[in-house]
Amino acid sequence: MGIIDYNSPLRVLVSVKGHPFARDAFSEMFDSFEGIAHTLVEQPATQDLLRPEVVDRWDAIVFYDMPGIDFSEQPPRLVPPPQQLKDDFQALLESGKGLVFLHHAIAGWPLWPEYGDVIGGRFFYLPAQCRGQQVLDSGYRHDVNHRATVLDESHPVTAGVEQEFDLNDELYHYRVFDREVTPLLRSDYEFERDNFYSATKAVTGTMYSNEGWYPPTGSSLLGWSRRCVNSPVVYLQPGDGPATFANESYRRLVNNAIHWVAGAHDS
Repeated sequence: MGIIDYNSPLRVLVSVKGHPFARDAFSEMFDSFEGIAHTLVEQPATQDLLRPEVVDRWDAIVFYDMPGIDFSEQPPRLVPPPQQLKDDFQALLESGKGLVFLHHAIAGWPLWPEYGDVIGGRFFYLPAQCRGQQVLDSGYRHDVNHRATVLDESHPVTAGVEQEFDLNDELYHYRVFDREVTPLLRSDYEFERDNFYSATKAVTGTMYSNEGWYPPTGSSLLGWSRRCVNSPVVYLQPGDGPATFANESYRRLVNNAIHWVAGAHDS
């Protein structure tokens, strides 16, 4: 691992759109990061900036977006990624570009299985095929008071973060590819069916319902790191709204994650 120089400003592309969010509070969090110059870009414009001839202007890329799902219809229409984007993304991974995925980004491009492989997990709004198995839609629960615990205090992403800290945030009942990630953060919440609502119900007109939805116990992991091809990758599940964006432990996690993925490929 190379030494990360926090005094050198990093150029960071932050991709958004596809899911409502508190833009001002989100942007203020990034404004608070010393040594990071960020540029917010909305999908689908992000896709043009991932091309090999322009992506080198960024030291790291943060995804807080959710492309590939058209919510103007019920149920939502799933949209496949353009082949050009798939080719560009593969080139990005081969180049070792650092990637950070936040919160709902884990639901992006549901018709692109390899995209979930990059992140290390999946949130599905509709029942889907996942790695050769038919799986149910994922679950959600808003405004959950829970405690996060750091699992790997030696990792640069968790450096300086309290070993335990409280959050009020949305939680996901989702699929995590446990054997392929390095766990960084876990919640003390109980990830049982009765504590969550069906995502399919939500996008087909019935919020806050789990009637007829019977998934197995979900993963309590809130964050992890991994390497995909040559790229260092971090996923952090928290990040639904202003309370989390203002949380000092969460801010440090995001800041650390950006610096780590920007420097890890030099090691």
